[in-house]
Amino acid sequence: MTAKTEGPGFGAGLITGLPIALGYFPIAFSFGVAAVKADLSWFEAVMLSVLIYAGASQFLALALFTSGAPVLVSAFTLIAMNLRHVLYGPALMKEVGAEASRKHAWAWGWGLTDEVFGQALGSLARGQKFSEAWMFGLGLAAYAAWISGTGLGAWAGGGALAAYPALNAGLGFMLAALFLSLLLSILTRKAVPAIAVAAVATVAGTVIWSSTEGILAGMICGALAGVVRK
Repeated sequence: MTAKTEGPGFGAGLITGLPIALGYFPIAFSFGVAAVKADLSWFEAVMLSVLIYAGASQFLALALFTSGAPVLVSAFTLIAMNLRHVLYGPALMKEVGAEASRKHAWAWGWGLTDEVFGQALGSLARGQKFSEAWMFGLGLAAYAAWISGTGLGAWAGGGALAAYPALNAGLGFMLAALFLSLLLSILTRKAVPAIAVAAVATVAGTVIWSSTEGILAGMICGALAGVVRK
């Protein structure tokens, strides 16, 4: 593929990122609610989104922190869950060509979530030219939605939803719905064996040791099952 040295600007990136932002905001809102219910302050909840910015990993971090999991176990679990992000930048640069600008990749690379990476690759496949300004806009739209959603959710979870018990109860289901949607998005016949192995390992680890070790066992066994099957 030829290098794409010119492309749309920052504003176009923001517009491209709007669908991602609309999807991120409600999930971030539910995270903010869950964080303050786990006894985090509004500031601590928002800073988790500012510094970690890892979607499902943040919900897992809450579960690990509130269960009293050791720091090293928590850190290893979160790192293992997000190792795939290391590959996004090189894969994207391979797609746009060797002559594409990488001057500010250290900055816009922070915004390469699963959805941003997928949107960028999809746009390039449709003939979109690459530019770092466009990547900044795309990433910022998603990042801003995640942080603002967290902030509003943390504020609402601090007592603002007390007058709306039905809505408050519904938000408690959003975490389960999030993980179910993630599972369904990868549920193919080829993926079923790895998912089954991960599920069995998680249940066994939880019963034998604890929920923290169960999650870690499920991640490791599921990944190994996927590699062996390939």
